[in-house]
Amino acid sequence: AMRFAVEEINNSSALLPNVTLGYDIHDTCSDDSAPGPLPAQPLQETGCLCRQLSGCCCPRGAQPPFSRLPLQISYEASLETLSLKRFYPSFLRTIPSDRQQVKAIFLLLQQFGWAWVALLGSDNAYGRDGLDALYKLLSASDVCVAYRGIIPVNKDTSSPELHKLVRILTDVRVNVTVVFSNRRSARPFFEVVVRRNVTGMVWVGSEDWSLSQTIWEVPGIQHIGSVIGMLVEKTEPTMLERFESWKAAEESAAADCAGSTEAEGGIGGSAQLDCTQRCTGCHLLTTAPNTYDAQASFNVYSAVYAVAHGLHDLLGCASGVCSKGTVYPWQLLQKIKQVNFTLYKSRISFDANGDIHKGYDIIMWNWSGLSWAFDVIGTFRVNPDRLSIDQGKILWHTKDRQAPTSVCSEACQPGEKRLQQSRHRCCFSCVACPSGTFLNRSDLYSCQSCGVDEWAPARSEACFNRTIEFLSWSEPISWVLLTSTVLLMLLMAGLAVLFALNTSTPVVKSAGGKMCFLMLGSLACACSSLFCYFGEPAWHTCLLRLPLFAISFTVFLSCVATRSFQIICIFKLNARWPALYEAWLRRGFWAMVNIGAGGCKSCLVLPSPVPVPSQCPRW
Repeated sequence: AMRFAVEEINNSSALLPNVTLGYDIHDTCSDDSAPGPLPAQPLQETGCLCRQLSGCCCPRGAQPPFSRLPLQISYEASLETLSLKRFYPSFLRTIPSDRQQVKAIFLLLQQFGWAWVALLGSDNAYGRDGLDALYKLLSASDVCVAYRGIIPVNKDTSSPELHKLVRILTDVRVNVTVVFSNRRSARPFFEVVVRRNVTGMVWVGSEDWSLSQTIWEVPGIQHIGSVIGMLVEKTEPTMLERFESWKAAEESAAADCAGSTEAEGGIGGSAQLDCTQRCTGCHLLTTAPNTYDAQASFNVYSAVYAVAHGLHDLLGCASGVCSKGTVYPWQLLQKIKQVNFTLYKSRISFDANGDIHKGYDIIMWNWSGLSWAFDVIGTFRVNPDRLSIDQGKILWHTKDRQAPTSVCSEACQPGEKRLQQSRHRCCFSCVACPSGTFLNRSDLYSCQSCGVDEWAPARSEACFNRTIEFLSWSEPISWVLLTSTVLLMLLMAGLAVLFALNTSTPVVKSAGGKMCFLMLGSLACACSSLFCYFGEPAWHTCLLRLPLFAISFTVFLSCVATRSFQIICIFKLNARWPALYEAWLRRGFWAMVNIGAGGCKSCLVLPSPVPVPSQCPRW
């Protein structure tokens, strides 16, 4: 891909007219355990100069001493620590940082509600850093990590460590496991998973192994469950088609060159150099690279074009002719950081950390056919970070074809608080909130009391305003009482009229004479106090109903007592204590009325009656 991009740029006059790019290639990427690139050569041989391009790659998961190199653009190094400019000031990359991949996995777990997961990582910087970053995000969320482990390196399927790792996954009862690992460590791990017959789980894979042929070729791996993986944002196929055509032509020319060399017994000079440039023996390329190789090829292709665009701006090639002045690596570095161009519908630009603005596609393994395949079920895009999942494209490898759940404890019923049982906040029992309390969704671990004017039944998630109950005018019992009262008052009014028409008769005089009207009037007032008990209680009705009834009824009783006392004691009291008898006739009635009125007044003043709602629970 690098040779293809260099030749494409050299054969075009659009970017770098009258400038030819060259390259040196050093293989430090084929072995993950390599300590780093070859020892640095003099600056003019290893730096990215105006007429020379040096391809530098970083082994995935390694921490190379790159700070001394003037310019590096990596197509595969995704470590988040490489974004630290104080340690790697001249480092850029055309693959997204693992920081973005971790965010995508985090949002994916939240999207499906998986709150009980296990985290596994390879035993290198790639796996450990990714695991730590993901664990930090999950610790601040509602997702609990049941287990976090490291896949040992250089182990086979007989390794006790791998078997113990898989056994722990089954013991902690998780249905979702995130495997943030490189391909080399992931293969023996999944071989053990298949051997121990672990099925029905969801495996979330990092982009390094999710589409690796060495993984999906593991015998029996189609039975392990559903595999969801990360894939760097999809590449435009047009570039890959052109790359395939160029590669096929190169291989054909190399084969012809090799045949002619054998026939002629060796050649020299420029012909020998031309054959060496094709060099298919260095690495045999298949006719159709897999998706992983295609993405890496596009990353390399993008890196070369980023350098070319930086040189284009630095050499002032917009006029059609590039300048011939001296160019220093630090100048080129600044220009590359500022590039912003489109390459086959992919936007190529770098942020302040030297990371490319690129997201991920979310893929899912598909075993419904005769062979392995994958479907793109969603996307993760950056600036701003957003995850989109197409549920219609998901084919779950479960018995019921439904999305599996992964929780430590089932969700509590509405109105039940969580009672934590372990250090994991996702493991809890459920306790119903008692009456008079409610469960606030902002705090699932405690029941909160309702206000004074509120109530709540047991297992409630909200409080309700108390209903004010009173004897309304429209209720049936009110109509019965009102009808009876009105009839009684009409009866008393009729008696008063009858007595008025017969005031001078002996019967009326013996009944009390004019005092009868006072008795009937006081009874009517006492009956009218009933009207103060209908409707919502108010301050004035509370003040009025007790004195109206008490004083009116006291007047009536005073009249009855006075008249009865006169009849009983008229002869004895008059004969023995005539002065007392006269005093009783003049003041006895009013004395009793004043005593009753005084009692009512004291009730009104100490304390004054006001409407007070009484709480009557009815749940």
